[in-house]
Amino acid sequence: MTIIGHRGARGLAPENTLSALKKGLQHGVDEVECDIRVTKDRVVILHHDANLVDPNGTKHRISEHTYKELIAHKPDLATLEQALDTINRRRPLYIEVKPGEPVRPIIHILQTYLDNGWQPSDFRLASFSYKTLNELHRALPGIAIIVNENWSGVRAGHRARKLGANRVSMNARWLWSGYIWAAARGGHELVAFTVNNPGRARRWERLGLAGVITDYPDRFQTF
Repeated sequence: MTIIGHRGARGLAPENTLSALKKGLQHGVDEVECDIRVTKDRVVILHHDANLVDPNGTKHRISEHTYKELIAHKPDLATLEQALDTINRRRPLYIEVKPGEPVRPIIHILQTYLDNGWQPSDFRLASFSYKTLNELHRALPGIAIIVNENWSGVRAGHRARKLGANRVSMNARWLWSGYIWAAARGGHELVAFTVNNPGRARRWERLGLAGVITDYPDRFQTF
């Protein structure tokens, strides 16, 4: 079973930070997942929400501010390049691109790393947006793509077939034994998010689940 650190290892360090990425590596994950957004000045950063909330509770729309402006409110705000340099090919970086984010800056960064000796297998590209996945896949056809889906296995399978994707990442809340079994028999590499219970992971693994995204990779070191 593939163990994937969620936003680095968000249960062990602040999510989507270099510290969280390092924690994931420290606890032996097979892949490290992060979320990315794009700032006003086209810097690709690690962040889940569209807004950055500073310690005072003030919201700052990421797309409307420069990286310099945002890092003044969150000093540990990391760029995609910093994340890649931190991982340094030790594990694949599972990059979730949020729907609606401009993909050209992301493509440019990844292509630069590929041109400098990195391999397509050093990356995974995921999104809940079919449009985003299609644009990324057309520009970077060698990098594996992942169809993210919150609840509809039918929609996930349809999108995976259209995109030629092997992996589907589904919200664990809506998974059940019959679907896991059917997805595995249908040739999909099914990953569940977010799973923090190793016992559940073991039960689903017997049905064919290929991997889990977890906040606590330290709990999965015996897998």
